[in-house]
Amino acid sequence: MIVVTGSVTARPETLDEVRRLSLEHVHRSRTEPGCISHAVHVDCEDPLKLVFFEQWADRAALLAHFAVPASRDFVRALHALAAGPTTIDIYDATKVEKL
Repeated sequence: MIVVTGSVTARPETLDEVRRLSLEHVHRSRTEPGCISHAVHVDCEDPLKLVFFEQWADRAALLAHFAVPASRDFVRALHALAAGPTTIDIYDATKVEKL
């Protein structure tokens, strides 16, 4: 499984649009093949910061997601609305059942 985390901090005047675009992106992404989960959350310590958490079946599914034109459009739109750099981290993960 591939796990993706990311974040964007909106400017106060762009927060509503960042939230709208983020939810639209999350809802669309959930319908893509190989998407296990895709969510966006508000950071409790910084209400202008949105944090993304995604799980993908494999690397191929994630690469297909990145190739979707709407995904690329979303990233470009976020950069224009952000207060600073966005983040993204990608992990190759194996689920541990019980310790």
